[in-house]
Amino acid sequence: MKGVLSALMLGLSCALVSTGDASAQDAEPVGLQRFTAGQEVMRAQLSPQRFTTLAAGLSARINTLSVHEGERFDEGQVLVEFDCGQQTAQLNKANAQLSAAQNQHQGNQHLAQLNAIGQVELRSSEIEIAKARADLAYLQEIRKHCIIHAPFSGRVGEVQVRALQFIQAGQPLLELIDDSTLELEFRVPSRWLSWLQPEYQFEVHIDETERTYPVRLLRTAARVDPISQTIRAIAVIDGHYSELIAGMSGRILLNPPQ
Repeated sequence: MKGVLSALMLGLSCALVSTGDASAQDAEPVGLQRFTAGQEVMRAQLSPQRFTTLAAGLSARINTLSVHEGERFDEGQVLVEFDCGQQTAQLNKANAQLSAAQNQHQGNQHLAQLNAIGQVELRSSEIEIAKARADLAYLQEIRKHCIIHAPFSGRVGEVQVRALQFIQAGQPLLELIDDSTLELEFRVPSRWLSWLQPEYQFEVHIDETERTYPVRLLRTAARVDPISQTIRAIAVIDGHYSELIAGMSGRILLNPPQ
């Protein structure tokens, strides 16, 4: 009887072990099955090749904020428009002062021809014209900041202000991202510099999309980290994929030469 029970227990243990192995195989992460034994796996992050934060060039109230976070925009599109009534009035005043200075100078030229005034007075009127033109140019430059146009096409990363808000000069307004070309940033062992050169082709598996994309190395940094003996590398996704956005991360797949 004891022999029969031992045989039954042995058979049950074998069945449990077999079932456990099958579960472990089923739980293997998606996308790892295609990795070959010689591949090096490193973390990498997508970042835009071109991005900027727009700031206010003057102190004024926002009249119109035409974009929202995540929206797309085209190059040259009006993004922000300020209430520039005060700046416009100052510009009109500067135009009038320039006209007055020019008129005064013309009168002084006529008087100088009649020897009614000296060269000092004539020269002073010329200087007044130069000052008025400088004031006008300054206010015209300020007036250009009343409307902010998109410097390139892309998407709005973050909106840091709202319509009708009074803004101080230099205050951040919008974060703009050009997602037409996305770069990959990652670190590799510095000993790889002997073969990892620009235009080297490999792949990246992005976690968020669970897809693999072709990658081409653009450049490596100019300095090696002496502690970790690694160097920063920058690559670019070959092609345009609408599902990819900045901030996504994944695993770089490389086959170092033997």
